[in-house]
Parts: sequence; C-alpha cells; structure tokens
Amino acid sequence: MAKSQAPLDALKDYLPEGTFEKVSEWLYQYHIHLTITRERTSVLGDYRNAVDGKNHRISVNGNLNKFAFLYTLIHEIAHLLVYDQYGHRVASHGREWKMQFSILLRDFLEHHIFPADIRDAISRSLKNPAATSCAEDDLLRVFRNHDLHKKNILFVEEVEAGGLFVLRDGRIFKRGERIRKRYKCIELSTGKEYLFSPVYEVKKVEG
Repeated sequence: MAKSQAPLDALKDYLPEGTFEKVSEWLYQYHIHLTITRERTSVLGDYRNAVDGKNHRISVNGNLNKFAFLYTLIHEIAHLLVYDQYGHRVASHGREWKMQFSILLRDFLEHHIFPADIRDAISRSLKNPAATSCAEDDLLRVFRNHDLHKKNILFVEEVEAGGLFVLRDGRIFKRGERIRKRYKCIELSTGKEYLFSPVYEVKKVEG
C-alpha cells in the first residue's frame, strides 16, 4: 500500500489547493498511469491510449506551475474521455475533444480554482480551444504571471530587436523581425535562420 500511495501523495505538490481529490478520483476511475516528466520544449503534456490491457498513460511536465499543470492534465484527460467514446474515429482535436475539454474546465472555473487572470484567459479560450496548450500564446503569458521559480527567463518577444538570447542547450541567437506569428532569429555560430514562437522561453545575453 505504501508503494502505490506515495506517488499519489506526491501529486499534491503539483496541483492547486482543492483539486487533488478530483484529480485522484479521475486517476482511479479511468485507470490512468500518470507520469510527471522533466521539461519538454515541444509539448507540455501527452496522452497514450490503453493497449494490451495496460492503463491509459498521461505525462505532464513537472516544471509547470500548479495552474498550468492542472490545465495541461485536464487537456490530456479530455483526450482520454474522447478516445473511450469514439476511439480513433474522430479528429484528435476536433469538435468532440473541444466540447469535452470545455466541460471539464468549466467545473474548475465555477469553483474558482484558477486566479482571476487565468480564469478570464481560459474563458476566452473556451470559445475555440487551441490544439495544444503550447499554441495558446495569450494563456501562456497569463500562466507565466504565476511562475515563481523561473528567474531570468524571458519570452522571445520580450527580447529587443537585435538582442541576443541563449537556449537551454547553450546556443546563442540574435532576435530578428517578426514574420506573421513567429520571430526570425539567427544562430550566431552557424548563421542559420530559425523561426521562434513569441512565447518560447529563453535567457537574455547581457552585453
């Protein structure tokens, strides 16, 4: 009992107050194997449907603040519920998923789990939820207001034109002009051009 209970108790540290009971209920009810992963830059969470008698699998980045963690987890659970009902017969982020995601989120919104700024941003996004939470730039900006552990981290859009920034892998770029929804940036060591999301997290290079 102690071995199975410990991970569930640890989950409390990743969730906003008042949500652990509901989340743990989902994990038991839908037989979810939840993994908290190290940071991934391309996704915040992931869902894999149950196969060969194994549990559904959901992973969520462990570096997210509590509100972003909950939001991402709900995003993935919506995938699970849609899969249970439709299998692979509907689009991954189609009408069915959007409806299910909205239903799950509204329950938390009604109980004021999210701060006012996040609640307002989610309410706006519910009109047409993006395919991934990474794509919801406005919501990511609001979630960042509640990051207490990310010091000296900027969005690419916050680096001035011509300014330098460094990625986690140590590569240094110069920020260029915005082209539609992304910024054209040049890697200093190679001269190659890359396009960055405006809300991609980087560190500014001073001097």
